Amino acid sequence: MKIDWAALGSVFGVSLAVTVGLVALFTLGIAGLSRRERAVAQGSGGGTLAVTGAYVCFAACAAAVAYGIYLIVGKG
Repeated sequence: MKIDWAALGSVFGVSLAVTVGLVALFTLGIAGLSRRERAVAQGSGGGTLAVTGAYVCFAACAAAVAYGIYLIVGKG
């Protein structure tokens, strides 16, 4: 059995990049929700843009996870 180390390294690199990207995206979503909480606590209302950005980040995370599941399950 011969292991294709270049392909294995490529898969590792892509999976590492996607994982770091998803964590960063999720962190941005959490930060957006936190900004809204601070705005409400200060009584300035607002925070609509922060919440919208957070929801977009969470939707992108969900889409990436769904696409990953689609790739794992296969195209049928």
